[in-house]
Amino acid sequence: MRVVIATSNPGKLRDFAGAAAEYSIEVAGLPGIDSLPAPVEDQPTFELNARKKAEHYSRLAPGELVLADDSGLEVDALDGAPGIYSARYAAMARNHGGNSSDSENNARLLRELENVSDDLRAARFVCVIAAARDGETIATFEGAARGVILRQPRGSGGFGYDPLFYFPSIDCTFAELPPQEKAHYSHRGQAFRKFLEWTKTRSEASRKP
Repeated sequence: MRVVIATSNPGKLRDFAGAAAEYSIEVAGLPGIDSLPAPVEDQPTFELNARKKAEHYSRLAPGELVLADDSGLEVDALDGAPGIYSARYAAMARNHGGNSSDSENNARLLRELENVSDDLRAARFVCVIAAARDGETIATFEGAARGVILRQPRGSGGFGYDPLFYFPSIDCTFAELPPQEKAHYSHRGQAFRKFLEWTKTRSEASRKP
């Protein structure tokens, strides 16, 4: 089975590939996505942004089942910020359009939490995946992972806020885990496994006499 992901983010593709590996499923980015017109992510929730992206890119790949995700970090002490603005958190502080680099976003997050005590630094990663074909969303899948924001980054893997996101049950940040192991715990891995179970159920139903 081959799954097409509408993203040019290599970190996201590694995450999806890690989650798909144990199912012997190939994950591929949407061909030529960098040269395709991108939708404006202006919706108020992860789900609506994921649906908008999936529907947009599925129109550009007729007949293909196209997945798109929207994901981000919600920090309790910041009333859920950066949330849907996770990729452009630092740029927003400068009133600058577009996304920010991972290092810039992490630096802003640490500044915002500088005076927050260790016991109040709880956060969660959220991911919503939308599956669409020919411009229509067929299903959505959500995953979440709760952790704590550290005061200093740890690990060289992952991307985004992974070096600051500490997962207590395994005493690691997401940046300290290889992709396949990270997929066992991560928000993106959870959402993707729900998609795979949905796919399996649909496949079994179609084979019934």
